[in-house]
Amino acid sequence: MSKEVSETGETARRDYVDPPPAPLLDMAELKLWSFYRALIAEFVATLLFLYITVATVIGYQKETDPCGGVGVLGIAWAFGGMIFVLVYCTAGISGGHINPAVTFGLFLARKVSLLRALGYMVAQSLGAICGVGLVKAFMKSDFNSLGGGANKVASGYNKGTALGAEIIGTFVLVYTVFSATDPKRSARDSHVPVLAPLPIGFAVFMVHLATIPITGTGINPARSFGSAVIINSEKVWDDQWIFWVGPMVGAAAAAAYHQYILRAAAIKALGSFRSNPTN
Repeated sequence: MSKEVSETGETARRDYVDPPPAPLLDMAELKLWSFYRALIAEFVATLLFLYITVATVIGYQKETDPCGGVGVLGIAWAFGGMIFVLVYCTAGISGGHINPAVTFGLFLARKVSLLRALGYMVAQSLGAICGVGLVKAFMKSDFNSLGGGANKVASGYNKGTALGAEIIGTFVLVYTVFSATDPKRSARDSHVPVLAPLPIGFAVFMVHLATIPITGTGINPARSFGSAVIINSEKVWDDQWIFWVGPMVGAAAAAAYHQYILRAAAIKALGSFRSNPTN
């Protein structure tokens, strides 16, 4: 009886399958329509994300009544809510990255190939430029006078503080992405009906509440790059490196933490090496 229980318990604990690591460079993807469909999905999703969120920012900045408009809380909801909606819509097509930092973290964890990662980043950046371009087309006067909703280091903060805020904020986001999409967690907690886009959207919402006063909250290089290209301000370009370096470092740290600490990939690899009699 104890043996049966033990075997049943072991089976239950292993009732999941980790997908094999993505190839570093898979040129065969160029022949697949699914690859180009995913690029289109990332482009359109990022375009919609930037259009809604930057328009919300401009609308808030335009409001002269301190008690009017959506407020900072509304801006955070706009970013988090749109991520929830768009990840839900595109997860089955492209994975719903909508963020070069997320793509970078997943690439480091071998969840996507280098070719797909680069393609996603280009599509996301172009989508962001087009999305902010639509905002400028519809709200040109306010867009130009209010800074185009671009990310920059706020007065009273230095670049080191801003960089740290972007690193930590992106760490929270990418860590949430890994946790919400972990096949082991999904199998273990299958009785808990948690929709993966929901915690991801909430992570974006919470990070914006903390980081808007410091940098306006980047944690997404495409978001910052799209606004910078359209507004084309010297101050925005001077600070632009923060919104690429910070998110990429945060994403790399989150990938390493999840894969090598929480999932113990390093220990498993070492154990496999030691148990191989040919080594």
